Amino acid sequence: MKQEQTKKIALIVGGSRGIGRVISLKMAKADYHVWLTYKHNHQAAHEVKKSIENEGGTCELFSFDVSRYEDVEAALGPRLETETPDVLIYNSGISKDNLLIWMTKEEWNSVLETNLNGFFNVSRAVVFSMLKVKRGRIVVISSVSGQIGQAGQVNYSASKAGLIGAAKALAREVGKKNICVNVVAPGFIETDMTKDIPTDQVLPLIPLNRIGKAEDVASVVHFLSTEEHMYIHGQVIGVNGGLAM
Repeated sequence: MKQEQTKKIALIVGGSRGIGRVISLKMAKADYHVWLTYKHNHQAAHEVKKSIENEGGTCELFSFDVSRYEDVEAALGPRLETETPDVLIYNSGISKDNLLIWMTKEEWNSVLETNLNGFFNVSRAVVFSMLKVKRGRIVVISSVSGQIGQAGQVNYSASKAGLIGAAKALAREVGKKNICVNVVAPGFIETDMTKDIPTDQVLPLIPLNRIGKAEDVASVVHFLSTEEHMYIHGQVIGVNGGLAM
């Protein structure tokens, strides 16, 4: 049986590093109890938890592999029987770049399994819980690569484009139940994933002439997650400095 929640819950999948870390901190400052999931970097996850608690917030950690359906069910299933996240932010993602002609089956499968299958594994359970209480917000972190493609990222672009299609279809399914679903598509953002990209080659492509920061993405995610007057639904919001228009 569902119990009365005293504090809103934000389930942040992939919330320990990079963009996810900043989102976690921002949602905690907005007085959400953070359910932070991560795969295996225990140190990074505990550092985020400590930072949240030092600011007076609350955070729980869930360690599992989003690509494994059984692991997701074991980690989240029991909690979802009694509590429903007010917000699901799907930020889990990996990249294994290579030209298609050299790409291995493992490079293809592992990226699709984490980035796209992981969304199914998590959202299926959470949406079922949200439908019971007839409320919720879902924000999916895609990428500009899923909008316009990127050479050397056929696997990553496919997974991120798939997230856009999945989110749009889900938005049509659950909108009448007061569940808003939207996508945020970052461009080049300063994270570990983009640290090896040559800035001098990227900047000429960006009208704002700067690489984005995780805070740029987190602010949009925060708005979509917390704004009371919400009529944005099934949309893809680019945070890319004008790289894709």
